Amino acid sequence: MTHVPDRCPSLSVRGWLFIQMVVTLSGDVDLWIRRFNRGGEAGPRLVCFPHAGGASTFFHPLSVALEDTAQVVGVQYPGRQDRLGEAPLTSIAALADAIAERLLLLGDRPMAFFGHSMGSIVAFEVTRRLEATPGAPTPLIIFPSARPAPSRGRPGNVHRGDDDSVLASIAALGGTDQRLLADPELRKIILPATRADYQAIESYHCAPGVTVGVPLRAMIGDSDPAVNEAEALAWREHTTSEFDLAVLPGGHFYLTAQMAAVADRVRAGLLGVAAG
Repeated sequence: MTHVPDRCPSLSVRGWLFIQMVVTLSGDVDLWIRRFNRGGEAGPRLVCFPHAGGASTFFHPLSVALEDTAQVVGVQYPGRQDRLGEAPLTSIAALADAIAERLLLLGDRPMAFFGHSMGSIVAFEVTRRLEATPGAPTPLIIFPSARPAPSRGRPGNVHRGDDDSVLASIAALGGTDQRLLADPELRKIILPATRADYQAIESYHCAPGVTVGVPLRAMIGDSDPAVNEAEALAWREHTTSEFDLAVLPGGHFYLTAQMAAVADRVRAGLLGVAAG
């Protein structure tokens, strides 16, 4: 979802959405991949996958924190911000297919993936597709965040509910400005993509033995209602490489308050795989 920062209490919701659009369009414009920093000439590219209802701009703070380490780019799913005129996709497979195809063209520097919530699953599935494609660039490491392992997804039917129940599910996770959920016009803008994202993640299934061949360094908040430690630890079953888990203070959007710790963990992971 879109976040109106507390440091701008006088900023209108529409004003904040306009600023987000400008931020999106002022960087390197690509239909799917949005760059927010330069990250040095030799640094890896950290591809960030948003949560359900989220957008690439969610990762702008991470790009600032990692300016010295990586070129941070955010994936922009259809149906939001400057892609509002496009129909949102309703399956993880469709998202992963489209993103993997785009990333095939970005082989100019090493990649790593960071996924938040639903984005963790999209990152995992994109990696599977790239690993299955001869000669394709593959990520050096994946950082899954705030999401149970692929085979441990919780059943849900949020996407089948009425508008109020979809918005209530969003509100229960915290981190979303209540003005967005209360504004009738903005609800009409937010709901189609959010409902489609929930349909995508709620219809996703993965067998326990499905793996990728890269390290997984997972992160969760210690009070996240959407994932517990056991569900996050099960990510180790989905890699043939190394795994570890960090539990940080906070809820589903723990990384907003823990950005320095998240950036440190990502930086250490990137340096570790670079060192071989």
